[in-house]
Amino acid sequence: METNLMFCNQCEQAANGIGCTKIGNCGKSPDIQSLQDMLVYGLKGIAAYAFHANELGFNDKQVDAFMHEGLFATLTNVDFDLDRHLELVLKAGQMNLRVMELLNNAHTSTFGNPVPVTVPRGTKAGPGIVVTGHDLLDLYELLKQTEGKGINIYTHGEMLPAHGYPKLKKFSHLVGNYGTAWQNQRKEFDEFSGAILGTTNCVMLPKDSYKDRMFTCGIAGLPGVTHIKNRDFSAVIKKALSSPPLADDPKGSVMTGFHYTAVLGLADKIISAVKKGKIRHFFFIGGCDGAKPGRNYYTQIAEKVPDDCVILTAACGKYRINSAHYGTIDGIPRLIDVGQCNDCYSGIKIAIAMAEAFKCGVNDLPLSFVVSWYEQKAVAILLTLLHLGVKNIRLGPSLPAFVSPNVLKVLVDKFNIKPIGDVDKDLAEMLKGN
Repeated sequence: METNLMFCNQCEQAANGIGCTKIGNCGKSPDIQSLQDMLVYGLKGIAAYAFHANELGFNDKQVDAFMHEGLFATLTNVDFDLDRHLELVLKAGQMNLRVMELLNNAHTSTFGNPVPVTVPRGTKAGPGIVVTGHDLLDLYELLKQTEGKGINIYTHGEMLPAHGYPKLKKFSHLVGNYGTAWQNQRKEFDEFSGAILGTTNCVMLPKDSYKDRMFTCGIAGLPGVTHIKNRDFSAVIKKALSSPPLADDPKGSVMTGFHYTAVLGLADKIISAVKKGKIRHFFFIGGCDGAKPGRNYYTQIAEKVPDDCVILTAACGKYRINSAHYGTIDGIPRLIDVGQCNDCYSGIKIAIAMAEAFKCGVNDLPLSFVVSWYEQKAVAILLTLLHLGVKNIRLGPSLPAFVSPNVLKVLVDKFNIKPIGDVDKDLAEMLKGN
């Protein structure tokens, strides 16, 4: 039976994980390895956001330089100082903030500032193409090429926020959102009779039943699936027109498009509602989703948030909570979807603006973070929150396996990070400011 052991390139010590488990001749401790693993995940997230910004012509030399610095530190084993590694990890959070701002500027300058919009769910009668992933430029080019051809275009997963951008929402054949989060693709795409386009990450291996209707583009790729080059979507269009038409099957609606510019337009109303005691607390509930048991925690806590509280959400974790209707407080929606995972930048801008309005720090606001993590971009965003000094973050459904006990102790001591626990207990503590 083969075993997949990895060896340190310095001391040749076998390890069952992704790095050394003991201090070997190289001097690397599990805590150094833990911080290096955390940094690698953060770099992957930064790279994903930078790629999207680069596609739209936006670059940041500081971010690019940090990618070199971070990779050198994690891949060459030249530095074994724990404090310097911790500084580098927090610097990754700083650079991720820069790259999220860069991508925000790329999106808004290209497609306009998002506005709140109600998006139909389900399908309409006729040929259709569903688009999943994150790349708004891919969607824009597809919309241009399908205009006037009688094909309805649907978003899926992290593409939902596209409906809020003025330059995208002007296309009348961008008709709604089909399905939910990325991990449900195999079931949902199997039931979708039209063509399917996967952009960038969060694309699952397809079933044979729809593989011939699936396409990828950009840096996405799947075995046995046709890959589109140079954004020439003629093959996707041909497949959509030759496939069985979709039925008229409405599934209600969902709201999105609460970019920070839209929310700050409500600032006076929000401040007034807080001062009058009509809004007691704000919760950020969202992040990267997955299928692991325990993620229903996020649904349950959103359901139990009192009616005098407002929920902000972002990323695919929104699908755990956005099918319910939460109503409004003095015209302010109780559920505010700020967008894709990179649009956590909007959430940060909103929190900073609230702190300035109430003349306090972010940690002094009636605001709690309940974050789900799954992959690299979630780690990058968490590091950004830590860089900003945000405390009392609840993280789940479980703590990352690459965090060593000593590194966890540092994060708990410095930032009071907590694992999610009992829904009722956690909610009661957060409402008390803990």
